[in-house]
Amino acid sequence: MADTPLTLRDLSGISLGVLSGVSPNLLGRLESMGLSTVLDVLEHYPRRYVDRTKRSDIADLVVGEETTVLGEVRKVSTRRTRNNKALVEVSVHDGTAYLAITFFNQVWRAKQLSVGTEAAFFGKLDVYQGKRQMTNPAVDVVGKADDREDKTGGVVPIYPQSGKAEVYTFQLRKIVAQVLRRCAERGIADPLPKAISDEFDLLDRQTAYWAIHAPEHFAEQIAARKRLVFDEFLRMQLGLVATKRNLENEQQGVAHVVEQKLVRAFHDGLAFDLTGDQKAAIAEILADMQRAAPMHRLLQGDVGSGKTVVALSALVAAVESGFQGALLAPTEVLAEQHNAACELLLAGLEVDGPTGSLFARRPLRAELLTNRTTLSERKRISAGLDAGEIDIVVGTHALLYESVQIPRLSTVVVDEQHRFGVEQRSVMRDKGVGGAIPDMLVMTATPIPRTAGMLIYGDLDKSELRELPPGRTPIVTEVIGDSPLDRERAYQLLRDQVAQGHQAYVVCPLVEGSDKVQAKAVTTEFARLGLEDFAGLRLGLLHGQLASAEKEKVMAAFREREMDVLVATTVIEVGVDVPNATVMLIEDADRFGLSQLHQLRGRVGRGAALSYCFLLASSGSKNAEERMAAMEASTDGFYLAEADLAIRGAGEVFGERQSGFSDLKLGRIPKDEAVVIETRAVAERLLDSDAKMRQLTILREEVEDLLGDNVEFLFKS
Repeated sequence: MADTPLTLRDLSGISLGVLSGVSPNLLGRLESMGLSTVLDVLEHYPRRYVDRTKRSDIADLVVGEETTVLGEVRKVSTRRTRNNKALVEVSVHDGTAYLAITFFNQVWRAKQLSVGTEAAFFGKLDVYQGKRQMTNPAVDVVGKADDREDKTGGVVPIYPQSGKAEVYTFQLRKIVAQVLRRCAERGIADPLPKAISDEFDLLDRQTAYWAIHAPEHFAEQIAARKRLVFDEFLRMQLGLVATKRNLENEQQGVAHVVEQKLVRAFHDGLAFDLTGDQKAAIAEILADMQRAAPMHRLLQGDVGSGKTVVALSALVAAVESGFQGALLAPTEVLAEQHNAACELLLAGLEVDGPTGSLFARRPLRAELLTNRTTLSERKRISAGLDAGEIDIVVGTHALLYESVQIPRLSTVVVDEQHRFGVEQRSVMRDKGVGGAIPDMLVMTATPIPRTAGMLIYGDLDKSELRELPPGRTPIVTEVIGDSPLDRERAYQLLRDQVAQGHQAYVVCPLVEGSDKVQAKAVTTEFARLGLEDFAGLRLGLLHGQLASAEKEKVMAAFREREMDVLVATTVIEVGVDVPNATVMLIEDADRFGLSQLHQLRGRVGRGAALSYCFLLASSGSKNAEERMAAMEASTDGFYLAEADLAIRGAGEVFGERQSGFSDLKLGRIPKDEAVVIETRAVAERLLDSDAKMRQLTILREEVEDLLGDNVEFLFKS
């Protein structure tokens, strides 16, 4: 219907090419910024606002202070300095005085800041040859000469723009204004029940779009943001809650009967006592496994918190119930490490033999299956799985797609936060015993901040391991500069530790040297250390470009103490467990994120001896300094996860783990934690009363569009 209000789906189907003034050339430049449709433009929100009525007058500026001035360009010139550097000089006037603006090596500024252009300049005021000026300030073009529309209005939105695509904020403002006018002709549909809007004092959606893009005063854009952020998080929470409930209601799982005799025998045979957190997590997992609905649980634990024992408890419980289990790892090195843990920790456990077997009892049997497994070994393992003689198979996630069948598969453990969408669940359904969906336990050694976790893993039940097992020792962490004296002090401690019979890691960010990136290369550093600082020590080299067999050979030699120092890239970040290693030295530590540094540090401190981590960092950036300070302050991965979120923001922290969710446009974690919690409760209430969202068709459409292929089954009857 022509008079029906526009939905977001409608708006996403209208090309910007239908707007007047948007030429094919401009359309191409907009598309390079990710702006193709009317909805793209509506959700391309201003990054800040300039209030023309409140500004620092040039006449009142104080030398040495940073400030923003708003003025009109009166003169522009370009010349070369004595050193042949390009110099653009701009004279700006704001009605109170003139200010000189100088740009070095930014020739394009002359085109951007033509005479008559109104712009906001942010920088520090200084004096050069008796004249007040700003050098290389940040610039936001507010309006262009002879454009009356750009000269009006007290609050001016400043948009994320692209100098590379030559699309600037004044152009975006014109496009947005036209979009708003066209939308006003039919109106924009509001999918939120009025009772919810009233409860949380929210603007209607159409008003919110107008107020975020064209506020008359600052209070309007604050109210607009409140509504639009609520929408973003509500869509995400509806998708998560609906997915979780769909899994819970899908009665195609395996109801395990776990008497816990074998599980208790497993725990009794361990050389250590379980922590309280481990006991609690195992109890939650076993309770899930005894239900008919398939388990879908996240096991989140800090480095060294004992996740492997908890995961093996789930697999042992599956075996005790007469089924088979699979443990999937992201890399062959980690799969081999897990297989070694199975051989060590499960030794001595016995299970009932297959029906008709000559032997009533036999040892519990685990096997490793990776791309390195030979054809003859594959056939042997396949036969063992078919006969029910192999209880647990360990491999990479590609195992799901192998021709090998696991006829009584009931439980799958997936290490390192690999998420499973519709396609993977379908594969698992085919693999499960009797067509049932296996219970799934997803493990991650990277603690997720609480609020972010509500969005990233909001469709999973969660178990946390915060306690460290007895015997884990503190790790002394120190940030040191790159001076020869600092470096030698770290090297000497490393040599002393090796002399005492311990081992060490040296981690570099690159495999080979690079002309573009100034960072230590592992191959170069390996050769240098062997000839200079660590001459006489036994060094090993490990990086991701080595063949799988070579990587395992190196790791096996290090585990067997045939090497003193392992010089490596971040390939050792996860799953490498060598209790005798007591020193971790990370080159160019400022190049790594907090979670990665924490994972690397976790490769030491795994035995009884005091361990050390040296972070060699030379960057002066604020973010890098904050990361280094956080690493020195704490070894608690949950604390560091929150710190990482505060330093970097949610966009980078979410990364690929968002699994289908589009990036947040306005919402910010942890700033909007309260909204995340509110919308979770609202999503649950809405789905309680209308599980398939039949009465909320527009809102359902938005959730479906958000999740894409991952939601094809979600709201079907």
